[in-house]
Amino acid sequence: MTREVYRSANGKIVDMGALRLQNEKVRAVGNMKVNARGDEINELGQVIRKKTEQVNKQYQKQTKVTRPSSRRGENDI
Repeated sequence: MTREVYRSANGKIVDMGALRLQNEKVRAVGNMKVNARGDEINELGQVIRKKTEQVNKQYQKQTKVTRPSSRRGENDI
């Protein structure tokens, strides 16, 4: 449970952590086609690709980049 409890301007208590957890699978507002967690969803609201899969794919993409050898004179013509 999170400790993100705030008091509104009207004096009502709002638990933002509980509110966030309650709505994490609801489609987010905007044009990105994601839910509140960041999962990619289709028009019906079904998860196509989870956020963890997206992050892992991007991480794998970044770690595959290799740098050329910095040794001089090996392949000089």
